[in-house]
Amino acid sequence: MEEALRKYYLTDDGNCAEATLRYLNDVYRLGLREEDYTLVSGFGGGCGCGITCGALCGAMAALGRLKVEGRAHATEGFGELCADYVDAFATALGHTDCAALKAEYFRDDGTRCLETVALGAALFREFCQANGIFPKED
Repeated sequence: MEEALRKYYLTDDGNCAEATLRYLNDVYRLGLREEDYTLVSGFGGGCGCGITCGALCGAMAALGRLKVEGRAHATEGFGELCADYVDAFATALGHTDCAALKAEYFRDDGTRCLETVALGAALFREFCQANGIFPKED
């Protein structure tokens, strides 16, 4: 897991949302195309101003792709599932806001917020397993 995330986040210089979504696309076979990652680009750095963590936003995008049938508000239980994931993220990492997470996890050694991205991706996989959410069929 970490090697793919390292590549997407460090080698390819993706932001936290892009790297998370790229990785989850690999794992869950979301069928995203290269240009689709730009849809979450603006969520990096907590939307550029330190609010909601981009890794959390990238995971929420993957959750939508995995679970939404047509429209989010018409997909039974989707809102609750999202709230449960946000709660799990906050519990596991201590915060959902980029600024607070950055204060705790950011490293000046060039890895930036890799630890946050890796923890979030691992949590997403655990959350999906616990909720019976599996990769899309090929």
